[in-house]
Amino acid sequence: MRRMRCALIWAAGVLALAACSSTPDGPPRNQADACAILDHDDDWGPALRQAERRWGAPPEVVLAIIWRESSFRHDARPPKTYAAFGLIPTGHVSSAYGYPQALDGTWDWYRQETGASRASRDDFEDAADFVGWYLTMTERLNGLAKHDAYHQYLAYHEGHTGFRRGNWRQKGWLMNAASQVARQADAYRGQLRTCGHRLA
Repeated sequence: MRRMRCALIWAAGVLALAACSSTPDGPPRNQADACAILDHDDDWGPALRQAERRWGAPPEVVLAIIWRESSFRHDARPPKTYAAFGLIPTGHVSSAYGYPQALDGTWDWYRQETGASRASRDDFEDAADFVGWYLTMTERLNGLAKHDAYHQYLAYHEGHTGFRRGNWRQKGWLMNAASQVARQADAYRGQLRTCGHRLA
């Protein structure tokens, strides 16, 4: 009887610990509203503000890129249907992962450049910092303003060298995606005027 009682107490303790350490299940339901996104997780606003302070990254552009890349899913991976449309070379498995859909090599570059050796792509704070860093690198290497969500997204998707080559001009689907990012960033910017205090 004593063993059973101890086992029940231990199990209750494990469940309580799990409940305390849990995070909101799934991505935000209303991804069109920046304020609803910030309501989803209290840590996301400060993470965006930190990326803004560190890199000068506009929160609305960071949000719009993460929205387009992963729909705010921490464990997102490119769907297999991408290969069918030629978005991923045949026989190639993309290493893109997490909130920012960063490739292994790009993520390793980020960690080496910033010293963030323990950064994880499925952590929103790290993802926001990564996007802020990438916007900064794009500004430095491609001369694109950080608030230029349209061209920043093209460089984010194609890479800095790929953007300079200009192959994206033959990719109508990618230019449409960049337009969506730009429109979403504009919407987020307006919404953040009413709930920007949640970034603090």
